Formats: sequence, C-alpha cells, structure tokens
Amino acid sequence: MRKLFFVINPTAGQGQAMKLIPEIEAICQVAGADYEIYETKARGDAERFVRQRCEEHETRAASREDPDTVLRFYACGGDGTLNEVVNGAAEYGFTEIGCIPAGTGNDFIRNFPEGSFDDPVRQIGGKACLCDLIRYEGICGGQAVSRYCVNMFNIGFDCNVVDMTDRMKRLPLMTGTTAYLASITAMLIEKKGADLLVEYDDGTIYDGRLLLISIANGICCGGGIKGLPRAVTDDGLFDVSLVKNVSRHVFVRLFPKYMKGTHLEDKRLADVLRYTHERRLRILPNRGEMKLCVDGEITEAGAVTFTMCPKKFRFIIPK
Repeated sequence: MRKLFFVINPTAGQGQAMKLIPEIEAICQVAGADYEIYETKARGDAERFVRQRCEEHETRAASREDPDTVLRFYACGGDGTLNEVVNGAAEYGFTEIGCIPAGTGNDFIRNFPEGSFDDPVRQIGGKACLCDLIRYEGICGGQAVSRYCVNMFNIGFDCNVVDMTDRMKRLPLMTGTTAYLASITAMLIEKKGADLLVEYDDGTIYDGRLLLISIANGICCGGGIKGLPRAVTDDGLFDVSLVKNVSRHVFVRLFPKYMKGTHLEDKRLADVLRYTHERRLRILPNRGEMKLCVDGEITEAGAVTFTMCPKKFRFIIPK
C-alpha cells in the first residue's frame, strides 16, 4: 500500500508549481489514491514536513497499524525542493522520492532522460530505483551541519553565477532564464574563482586559486550545463571537476565545451582540468569562508568534508 505526498514550493518557477495542484487532485481522485498536498511556507519547511510524516508513520508501524505502507514524497519545485525532501526522508527505509519539475534548473532529473517527469499520471505509476547521495559535514551558515546533496556542489564560477542569478531575478522583467544568461556573461567578464585547499582521498592536494570545483552525483547544473558528463547516480562514486585559475582567453575557449559536456575530450585542457572519481574529499577555504552552492542553494562555509553514501535513497522514475 502507498500513500502519496505532494510537497509544493509555491515560489518555485515564479509560481509555476502552484498550477500543478488542480491536475494532481483530479488524477489522485480518479485513481482513488490516498494522498496529501502540502504547500511549503519557507526554506526548510519541506524537510520539516517530510520528516514529521516519516516519524508519525514510524510510530504507527511500530504499533502494527500500517507496517507495510510505503510513503511516496513528490517534490514539486526545483532541485532545492528535492534536496529538502530527500534530507527529510533519506533515513527512513519505507520512503520513495519523486520530482515533478517546476523550478528554474531541474537538473537532477536530467540524469534520467527516459522519464516523463512533468506527467503526474506517469509519476504515480512509476517505479523507484536506488540512487547515491553525497553527505557533507562542516560549518555552513555559521553552524555545524551533516546533510545530503542530491545532485551537485559548486564552488567558484558556477556558484558565483547562481548567486548573481538569484539577485538578478529580483529585478523587474527579469525571468529566471534571462537572469541566468546575464549572470553567465557577467561572470565570464569578471572571472571570479576561489582560493582553496582541496584534499583528495588518495592524499593528493591542490592548494591555491582556482576557477571552479564541482562535486557531483549528477551530470548537470545551471539548467543543463553538463560540467560533469561522466557522473553516474548509482556507481558509488562522486565525480570531482577542478578547473585551475586559467587566463580569460583560455576560459572563454573552454566554456562552450564545458556547457555541452565535451570539454573532457579536448587534450589541450589536460593541464587546466583535473577530473576524478572519489569516495571522499575535503575542502578548506584559505581565507575566511567560501560560498558553497548545494543543489542550487548557496551557503557560506568553512571546512567541509564530502563522503559518498551509495544507494542511499529510492528515486521514482515515471512509467
């Protein structure tokens, strides 16, 4: 038996997620599904709601009221909403997690091109597969955290683009796509990176300025930029792409290939790019804090350790 929860972020996609409600209600009523729709109130509310429902179910299961029920949580929003839902549910073995895209990027679902993720009927009839998660531990936002990332971490250029995009979207007549493209242009000119100490699992160390570093479970960020084209969501490894502090000329030449995911094939970039598969990684900012983008959400961070958690959650692939 299954119970369905649709966790809707009303601000996702400039309100696009709210348009899903009538369709979800109609489909669930026709199917005779046991369902609940929840609209989040603020950042962190999706995680709180999901964890609360899981704890309540765990209590009922312990008393044998409904021990065999599977709870399906559908994140109706972007990657940030999916991240919160996963963090609320990942420690409970009776959960399955889906994503009905209504955000700006929707990058994690791009790892499953065969799925019709925007079709609630196919979502309800979908099957769940095991996927990896990346745990990150350290000081973020001024407090000690131990959380999961579903898709990707970005530090440096990619993170700076997300940060500027968030600010630009607040301007009049500036849509998400327009703001993102404008931010990429601005960052191409500024070429702002980061100054970090990166400790790899084999003992290798990179110390100094770099353009960007990405730690990924999935291939895309930024609405389809294929920065880590070899990433696989269930191989028990996360991919790490480090681009050194290259000149503006080299960067402009690199970026179109980086967007398409063909940059790893360019032998001229061998001295510029380090691409590895890891189980563990540690990053420390050399001065102050660093901006860390986690599934599209930015926080200020100190030293952070990243650890792979193989096959940690069940992700729903639409029928």
